[in-house]
Amino acid sequence: MPRTKEGKGKTKGTPLPIVPILQKFLKTYEKHCAQSQTSVCPIIRRDLKASIDSEQILRKFILVRPDDSTPSILPVSLEPLLMTIRDERYTLGKELCIWGLQLNNPEVARLALLLELKGRTSYPFTTLEIVDCKMDLWSLGRLGKALPFSHLHSLVLDYCKFEEEDMERVLSGLEKSQRLQGLSLRYCGLGPPSGPGLGSLLGQGALRELHLDGNYLQCSGALALLGPIAEHAEMQGKEQPATSSPATRNPPQPLPAGQRGSSILNQITKSSGAVTVKSISGKKEREQGIKKKSKGLPEAGPWLVKLHLADNGIDGKGKGGEKDILEFIQILTCLIKYSANLREIDLGNNVLGETAAADILEALRARNTGELPALKITVTPQISSDTFRSIWKNSRKSSITPKKKKKAKK
Repeated sequence: MPRTKEGKGKTKGTPLPIVPILQKFLKTYEKHCAQSQTSVCPIIRRDLKASIDSEQILRKFILVRPDDSTPSILPVSLEPLLMTIRDERYTLGKELCIWGLQLNNPEVARLALLLELKGRTSYPFTTLEIVDCKMDLWSLGRLGKALPFSHLHSLVLDYCKFEEEDMERVLSGLEKSQRLQGLSLRYCGLGPPSGPGLGSLLGQGALRELHLDGNYLQCSGALALLGPIAEHAEMQGKEQPATSSPATRNPPQPLPAGQRGSSILNQITKSSGAVTVKSISGKKEREQGIKKKSKGLPEAGPWLVKLHLADNGIDGKGKGGEKDILEFIQILTCLIKYSANLREIDLGNNVLGETAAADILEALRARNTGELPALKITVTPQISSDTFRSIWKNSRKSSITPKKKKKAKK
């Protein structure tokens, strides 16, 4: 019997000693909470007990503020959890989620030390979520300094309100990180001044996914964000023959510092409606580019794959009026036509206008002609039914029809 149990443990990939490890972890966590006069997070306790019962490794820690409907005498704190991870040298965690807490300077300092690749023990967390939390300027600066030395591939700071100076502290660390591939700053109160810093981050870092929904970048901020990578994509696209496939094209090279996107095509537009669009591409072409570099650190440069800019006040109502919206659509259509890395753009709840919808459709057709990878675009449905139907048909023919034909034959 012991041999069969060991065999099962090996085939499952879960070593049997994980149960005493998690049991000891829970006891240490409860001890630190008692010593610091804070409450044990019920989600942490639940997940630990579930992992013990199933004899599985706990890789995701979720620290949540208690529900207001159930008042607690003592608050939930991050510090006891971090102390437990260090005391037990628990190196199996991959995701750390902190939701709705007030984080003080000592807690953030301890978190930064945990993330940094220093000391005798390395804690390889790859995902950090700090959602709807409050941090002061010092804490943001300390967290930013730790980012370049961490294993983080994904950073989520949704619903954390940032001032312009706060954002500079975070971006200063992100620009030096060559591991971070996903960044989410949804509903953070970002305005047009955040555009240039985010644009520089896209051009010089390794980011592939950027979620900025629910901010207020407006046209000027979105222009500063997309300008450098759109101009770079245009340069790369025009250097290759029009008939060459993405598999034969050279990968993007790093942008020169200070490069801005102000030239770009001769298209003028104002658009948009809510449509999901996919341009044509085969399976092999779709897989090229993104998964090309898997060994070691990614090279710096524009690698943007997903961009979410829903509900950002991108319309003709800002200071620049119609001029800014025309320049934004000019840059957007350039990115659609030439970016071989781009796979998804979300522009929902931004009123761009009817003309832009037509220009977006034209850019998608040009992308299909150039045989670039499939691109999904979401815009608000405030466009004519004819334009909407044309975009929908363009998408439908590229991906859905072949599957239907195979099913009909059977």
